[in-house]
Amino acid sequence: MSTVAIVGAGPGLGAAVARRFGREGFRVALVARDRERLDDLVAELAGEGVEARGFAADVRRPEELAAALKAAAGALGPVEVLQYSPVPHRDFMRPVLETRHRDLLGPIEFSVYGPVAAVQQVLPGMRELGRGTVLLVNGGTAAVPHPDRAGTSIAFAAESAYGHLLHERLAPEGIHVAQLIIPGSITPGHARKDPAVLAEVLWGMHRDRRGFRHYADDLDG
Repeated sequence: MSTVAIVGAGPGLGAAVARRFGREGFRVALVARDRERLDDLVAELAGEGVEARGFAADVRRPEELAAALKAAAGALGPVEVLQYSPVPHRDFMRPVLETRHRDLLGPIEFSVYGPVAAVQQVLPGMRELGRGTVLLVNGGTAAVPHPDRAGTSIAFAAESAYGHLLHERLAPEGIHVAQLIIPGSITPGHARKDPAVLAEVLWGMHRDRRGFRHYADDLDG
């Protein structure tokens, strides 16, 4: 049985992805800061027949995140699929002319240090399996920078570059790296941005293994 690790797991997209991969027989490692919310989500998924466990970690603390993923692999087996999809803090989204160099520390920790730490932790296990998938989930500023959201625009661009480099480098090893850009907000009931719809897209990206960048909706949608 394979394991999917969802970094930034919550009751919306994270839960939907857990259900979708769980239907395919995956064990699920849920990683987020709030232990109580993790426990609630694990119990909810168990009631639906999905084997899941929660691992508390702050993505802005790379060693803590790596330790959580190490514990997840120890408890559930090597991580075959890593999804990195925490929701950015609102204070990352300052206008560019009001953004000082110190204001970029949080976004860079969140969108660069976090993914790098996560990938480095799970990569040896993927190599042992001979397969793997890394799914990076970002907002629209990853593709089109916004002058009022400088932090995410800059940090998502760096995360995108890292992911693209991994995509090129790891493909010969059977490890697929892809990015899903979700313009605007994840919206229950939306034809293309409902959590369950997005989870299906992410499952397809893992299954089909085609290309690096994918869009959930039009950039102005």
